[in-house]
Amino acid sequence: MSELPSKPISLIVAMGTGRVIGNQGEIPWRLPADLAHFKKTTMGQPIVMGRKTWESIGRPLPGRRNIVLSRSEMSAEGVECFTSVDEVLESCSADEGEIFVIGGGEIYSLFLSLAQKVHLTEVEGDFQGDAFFPELPAGEWKEVSRVTRPADAKNPHICHFLLLERC
Repeated sequence: MSELPSKPISLIVAMGTGRVIGNQGEIPWRLPADLAHFKKTTMGQPIVMGRKTWESIGRPLPGRRNIVLSRSEMSAEGVECFTSVDEVLESCSADEGEIFVIGGGEIYSLFLSLAQKVHLTEVEGDFQGDAFFPELPAGEWKEVSRVTRPADAKNPHICHFLLLERC
């Protein structure tokens, strides 16, 4: 699958220094502002996640079509499960809008070459992690927008909301 699919695909991710996105099945920070950004961006759209991300969330996210991509057959209430990227893309072909890939690291790697956009939250801080966002190939992405949000009582880390588009 070398060409970009006609259905727009976006990755949405929050990562700390060193590309950390998770640690022992959890997000290593608490940022309600980023969760609100995630909800606003993905609401009404299909979201694709791996089995580990699904297990860490533990329930379908409301207002979105929840899709789990796993190497092994599985079933769970409120989600659709597939074993290949092609199956996911075929199942989403009639959906309006774009497909949002929400993690984890392996799933991001599978969809990176197909994505047209990356909604990236850079979280300032060094965090322990065992899950990482893949390296974005140099020269393939351009920054379209950046909004910096200062830390506050509820959001203890400075974060930057970036939109990247494929060149």
